Amino acid sequence: MAMADRICVGAISGAFGVRGEVRLKSFCAVPEAIADYGPLGTEDGRSFRITLTRPVAGGLGARLSGVTDKDAADALRGTRLYVDRDKLPAPADDEYYHSDLIGLEVRDTGGVLLGRVSAVHNYGADDLLEVQGAGESVLLPFTQAVIPTVDLAAGRIVADPPEASE
Repeated sequence: MAMADRICVGAISGAFGVRGEVRLKSFCAVPEAIADYGPLGTEDGRSFRITLTRPVAGGLGARLSGVTDKDAADALRGTRLYVDRDKLPAPADDEYYHSDLIGLEVRDTGGVLLGRVSAVHNYGADDLLEVQGAGESVLLPFTQAVIPTVDLAAGRIVADPPEASE
């Protein structure tokens, strides 16, 4: 399946212990749900079955099929894990998969093009849309007040950015 038909649901942040367990960061609304989607794939075509072992600082402890020692687990640090889109639940109203937002055109309420969504970040509070414009990027809070309209069918977001303070 093409990468466009896959959603990133987590990433391996390193080894945990000496027996091949990994520290897994889940991007799922319910973090433990990452183990419910069957084998997860990587960008380079590998596939892993996930067995969660315990909560750990910064994520979940997990065993991956075929990973049996610390060196193999360490080698996977930074690997992103994907699942086929059709295995995930449909998002609720006013909820979006990050991959659906990336690439959308962003215009202000007057119709002026601000740029395109290049990334979605979360530093602990609300999600932030990174909008790449002419030579610069800005971060916009992904809230109803700042982003009143997301139209996936039209490939467009309407933004009402806060006024810049001087």
